[in-house]
Amino acid sequence: MTKEPRQKAVLVAVKLPDVTEGDFESSLTELGRLVSTLGYDVVGEVIQPRDHIAAAAVLGEGRLLDLAELTGGSGHVGTTAPKKKDKARMRREAEGHEHEREHEREHGHGHDDDDDDEDEDEGALGEAPEPKVQLVAVDHDISPSQARNLERASGTQVLDRTGVIIEIFHRHAKSREARLQVEIARLAYTAPRVRESPSGKERQRGRGAGEAAIELDRRQIRDRIAELKDELARIQAEQGVRRAHRRQARRVALVGYTNAGKSSLMRALTASHVYVEDKLFATLDTTVRALQPEVHPRILVSDTVGFIKKLPHDLVASFKSTLDEAHEASLLLHVVDASDPAWEAQHDVTREVLAEIGADVVPSVLVMNKVDRIAAPDLRRLEAKLPNAWFISAHDPKDVAEVRERIIAFFEDAYEEAELVVPYDRQRLVSEMHEVGKVCEERYEEAGVIVRFRGEPETIARLRSRLA
Repeated sequence: MTKEPRQKAVLVAVKLPDVTEGDFESSLTELGRLVSTLGYDVVGEVIQPRDHIAAAAVLGEGRLLDLAELTGGSGHVGTTAPKKKDKARMRREAEGHEHEREHEREHGHGHDDDDDDEDEDEGALGEAPEPKVQLVAVDHDISPSQARNLERASGTQVLDRTGVIIEIFHRHAKSREARLQVEIARLAYTAPRVRESPSGKERQRGRGAGEAAIELDRRQIRDRIAELKDELARIQAEQGVRRAHRRQARRVALVGYTNAGKSSLMRALTASHVYVEDKLFATLDTTVRALQPEVHPRILVSDTVGFIKKLPHDLVASFKSTLDEAHEASLLLHVVDASDPAWEAQHDVTREVLAEIGADVVPSVLVMNKVDRIAAPDLRRLEAKLPNAWFISAHDPKDVAEVRERIIAFFEDAYEEAELVVPYDRQRLVSEMHEVGKVCEERYEEAGVIVRFRGEPETIARLRSRLA
């Protein structure tokens, strides 16, 4: 069974003076990976150094022709607006049509007026040639008019960076909550891009006096967004109740750039079957599992949606409940792909998003993942540069076991020790202590069981109040 060939895409980017060569190359490479994740093969790039992005169609005229050569388009922006005709032009055209009809009658090829109109329409609306590529991806956020002009020049679909990311989210969202969040962001992105019919004529649909179709379409989008937000609010209220039940538990959240290896580490730490794939945004749904082998009290580990440079604000906002896992955690493991040359920029992006959602105050540890892909000298330099980071491979059981022990040690470092006397008629409390902390010693004396206990200060205070 042969696989169907993947569709083709061309990348477009403007190299602005204030962007370093390294940042520009990194951003363009990342766009290529995003487009590949969306299911396209990148077959070309059109890059133009400019002082600014061209207001009409991002690129200058020369580069538009280069783009058209790759896509099979015209290279010209053109216009869909009907040409204004003065009286002289209209008279000339009428005379010309009359001359054509007389010629056809003389040669026996006459048609009625309706047929003439139909033929004229067919000539004007003749089928466009099949484009050589199916997508032009622009490494900038562009306006709806710029996108339309690029589509005219290239003859194919155009998506900016935000549009590409939203489409990936749309395809990868699994849970009802994630699908609602993505659909809200997708509609918010689509609303200003709703365009009129190709003829430029406004369709009337009879709802409201003289309401144009484009206005109706946009109003329907706004109404749909409102419905989705109401449904999402109900789901998030239920999620909030579940999070409240977990609030007393010790919680670790894995955060980081997309494809840094968070899901692989999650799978290894919790012995769960979390979805893992070498793609951007493979994980969009929060997963919460207990650390394995299980400890008492339990430590819960949560995987979160990955971050990316220029992550659309609508998506950050819509995934707020997912990111709340990071905000409410006791410890953040900030996972970084140490083998990626752009890891420092990716690290900065994650820190910026965490600050945006108020999670920058949560204790965190930098986890440099994928060290098995780094040459030994480079690894030594990284270790010297980041003495407090954990250097691991999520695929190495020894490294994973060490991460587990360090997580446990983090929580136990905050423990306090207390000696508690538990009367013999309240032995259930001793069993509970094994569940909520660490019982170091039990001595049976006349007053009851003397328990040397290590636990969080709040836990000790709660036990003392029950023994009072």
